[in-house]
Amino acid sequence: MNILIVYAHPEPRSLNGALKDFAVRHLQAAGHAVQVSDLYAMDWKAALDARDSLDGAAQDRFDPVLDARRAYDSGRQSPDIAHEQDKLLWADTVLLQFPLWWFSMPAILKGWVDRVYANGFAYGVGEHSDRHWGDRYGEGKLAGKRAMLMVTTGGWASHYGARGINGPIDDLLFPIQHGILFYPGFDVLPPFVVYRTGKVDEHGFGALCHQLALRLDTLSTTAPIPFRLQNRGDYEIPALTLRDDLASGLSGFAAHRRS
Repeated sequence: MNILIVYAHPEPRSLNGALKDFAVRHLQAAGHAVQVSDLYAMDWKAALDARDSLDGAAQDRFDPVLDARRAYDSGRQSPDIAHEQDKLLWADTVLLQFPLWWFSMPAILKGWVDRVYANGFAYGVGEHSDRHWGDRYGEGKLAGKRAMLMVTTGGWASHYGARGINGPIDDLLFPIQHGILFYPGFDVLPPFVVYRTGKVDEHGFGALCHQLALRLDTLSTTAPIPFRLQNRGDYEIPALTLRDDLASGLSGFAAHRRS
């Protein structure tokens, strides 16, 4: 299996760095081909701007959507963007690894998404009509591939529980898992989450590696999160609202998962 790890932590000697190194060794030992996009080591440019097209802005002002589409269609994207897109197309499974900072991903990883997920590549694809609202949410160029988050956080597991003060971890990760991964077609696996990172000692690290190994060994067989497909009848098009007879009594994030 071809596996891409998109890694976002500035310190190689961090817990994240050690888990990333373990994941690479373990996957390669199992016979997988592994590539790592180490965004801090790459000095990844996070800001989306007119420089992302080799031809600059088409008009007198930069249009993030139209200029990205023009650059993608013409093969005139910045080479770093095109290279990351090639990695995504190569991969059978993508792992996004990052610390949870201020309830989201680090800015450099969000910048990777902003730039690599160009119009024509990750969105703006497929038929748009009154019966099919684009190839997205379970469809798209990355359909048939798998993805999983590897996330660390300093808080306790209870802080991210159903009644925890930080909110349920599934809710916090929904914009990433549903909006960034499922949107262009990935089958999204349940996340691997590490809590109380500041309390992980040598024994705890060994236990984490064992748990992570189990998840890595089952990347191809783990059942994905059952998000609802956009164009298969669950949603009214073009309103894109869930049918009234589905998920009765539910609203918000939970309604967009099949029971």
